Amino acid sequence: MRYAYAITSALLLGGATATLALQPGTASGTGQVAQNEPGAIQAVVPKPGAPMSFADMVARLQPAVVNISTKQTIVQKQQANPFAGTPFGELFGGMGGGPQGGPPVKREGASLGSGFLISADGYVVTNNHVISPGAQGATVDSITVTLSNKKEYVAKVIGKDQESDLALLKIDAPNLPFVKFGDSNGARVGDWVVAIGEPFGLGGTVTAGIISAINRVTGQGGAYDRFIQTDASINQGNSGGPMFDLNGNVIGVNSQIFSQSGGNIGIGFAIPAATAKPIIATFMKGGTIERGYIGVTLGRGGTIDEDTAAALGIAKNQGELINDVTAGGPAARAGVRAGDVVTKVNGQVVTVDQSLSYLVSNVKPGQTARLDILRNGKPTSANVVVVPRPSADKLAATLGGDAQGFGTDDGDDDDAATGAAPTAGAALGIGVQPLTPAIAQAVGVEAGTQGVVIAAVAQTSDAFGKLKRGDVIISVNGTPVRSATELQGAVTTAKAAGRPQVLLQVKRGRGPAQFLPVKIK
Repeated sequence: MRYAYAITSALLLGGATATLALQPGTASGTGQVAQNEPGAIQAVVPKPGAPMSFADMVARLQPAVVNISTKQTIVQKQQANPFAGTPFGELFGGMGGGPQGGPPVKREGASLGSGFLISADGYVVTNNHVISPGAQGATVDSITVTLSNKKEYVAKVIGKDQESDLALLKIDAPNLPFVKFGDSNGARVGDWVVAIGEPFGLGGTVTAGIISAINRVTGQGGAYDRFIQTDASINQGNSGGPMFDLNGNVIGVNSQIFSQSGGNIGIGFAIPAATAKPIIATFMKGGTIERGYIGVTLGRGGTIDEDTAAALGIAKNQGELINDVTAGGPAARAGVRAGDVVTKVNGQVVTVDQSLSYLVSNVKPGQTARLDILRNGKPTSANVVVVPRPSADKLAATLGGDAQGFGTDDGDDDDAATGAAPTAGAALGIGVQPLTPAIAQAVGVEAGTQGVVIAAVAQTSDAFGKLKRGDVIISVNGTPVRSATELQGAVTTAKAAGRPQVLLQVKRGRGPAQFLPVKIK
């Protein structure tokens, strides 16, 4: 949901954080002050019945907003030619020339975005995704900052952070117009805001609107999933530009849009200044950004939804479900288990707006996070020593596994039974059989996986569309199952306890196991 005008015309990313309290600029020794210095901009107060104009304010602020462009090199592997060695090989020679494909092909790419000057000596704030490679196999060769007077400068990267999606650049030029961060904590829903940027590479563009929401959670997780939402038009290329209040203060860094078409539909997001200033200050000091990590992956949908709550016999929206625990990681060493529901972190309640990921990420590495846990419906706790969060690339490599998702059954007859409900696991509408080493190899799960494998799914069951033939059920409501009898026994126990659903721990291929609620028939 984050877009920048780039190689692929739109980049999708996430994040936010920073804090910088720069004083009125005297970096050049000229006594120059910020473009939005108090008193420099007259308050925007319309006369009774008259339309409001932002013209004077924009004229003062716009010179501090810049265009940011990159030149990139993209190395693409040529597609193999399936007709190589046949009479049709020459006709399809452009596909790589051989069965293994030809040598990699290089091509040029570019991206466009926005940014703003925060000092007279050339420090520029923007989004990380504006200056990052825009395609797989791409590298950024150069970054150019273009001022409103069309002067161009080569920029160097002072600091960047993928998680917060913030970056700090530096250009060598004196006496530049600049703006300062304001206090986004004072922003209220309904306040007017003005966004200035370079959408679609058209040049400086001004849009206005109101704050639609504050502390908006977009579901990306992490320490920075808190945004200012606005209906001011933000389009591709606005990324990295400033959001101003009517006093001319930067209260946000325009970062994302929500759109099904790639264009503005009146839902845009900005990284709050209160989040952005500390990160930028850290970059200015040459530091790096660290955030907490405990080594767990979370269940689908964030906090406990109604179906999962019914299966566990707890209240909905109460905590978050631990889907998997990294072997040897901080949580594993503290005794946290897959299937645990974490309700608090250091006394702070885990909610939809205050997720487990958010709370843990904001615990400093080296400190201890006390987790309040519901395990099999009973309260317990774990003290986890937090470590620095690995990079996004390292986390992605660690998770790896099968890209198949759950709940995406295409309805193919090969995946589900169309006749009578299966006899084993009939209460769930599934048929199962023991998982032998040969079957484990056939369905693609790791050797040593234990459970029962699904042989069929009845189309009339709640399991249909969630599960498919070849999925391996590891446990039911936290109880391991190794046979159809054990599965049926766990379901019977849940039904006797008055639970309308059970929570299945399911593994599909080599992807991580996931917890799925399934209704009892």
